[in-house]
Amino acid sequence: MTLDPEKLQAGFPLLVNKPLHWTSFDVVNKLRYTLRHAGGLRKLKLGHAGTLDPLATGLLILGVGRHTKLIEQYMGLPKTYRATLQLGYVTDSYDAETPPRAQGSFDHLNTAQIEEVLGQFQGEIWQRPPLFSALKVKGQKAYELARKGTEQPLPPRPVHIHQLQLIDLTDTGHVELVVECSKGTYVRSLAHDLGAKLGCGAYLTRLERTAIGNYHLRDAWALKELVAAIEKGQFQLPQSS
Repeated sequence: MTLDPEKLQAGFPLLVNKPLHWTSFDVVNKLRYTLRHAGGLRKLKLGHAGTLDPLATGLLILGVGRHTKLIEQYMGLPKTYRATLQLGYVTDSYDAETPPRAQGSFDHLNTAQIEEVLGQFQGEIWQRPPLFSALKVKGQKAYELARKGTEQPLPPRPVHIHQLQLIDLTDTGHVELVVECSKGTYVRSLAHDLGAKLGCGAYLTRLERTAIGNYHLRDAWALKELVAAIEKGQFQLPQSS
């Protein structure tokens, strides 16, 4: 069974759980090809509402067809993440992409001390994006310059942290947080800055986006299952909205 090409072009939103190691554009390209083939189309617009790093997983909202015009509306919604930090170490990328270096002891820290520091990062804060990011510096992506060893510090910018909740602290220095934040927030930078404030260093080891506004990961398709459903003719087109 093929998909109705007119309904595909009319558009709809898709909620997808981005797999680990995939880029957000990998997901877009895979679904664009799959949907276009199922609908017998030569072209089909498809875009995502907010990049997730390759080492992050979780909710992507995709706009299909004419629904791509609404992507900016989704991008402006607050994002919620489940984040895990490793205390005592830092990395150049602020996450696990680059090797960790020992920074300081965390043995003296307890939950009360960490929660006190977390409180200092709630509300509007100034945040410097990581050098390993897709932001442009003189026409080049910052991470390309960083990998060449010619990185240039990116200027800080205001972001808003709506919620920063401690979920767990382990004996091995793993800190699990829930972070609800505005568009443009780098949770990697937040991890790095928290580590600096705690005096022991920290980097992001795991990140999962669980919500974008009122859209939730629990309602999202696993990418592999979505592709299989489309290819087998078992995918029902959502109503355009």
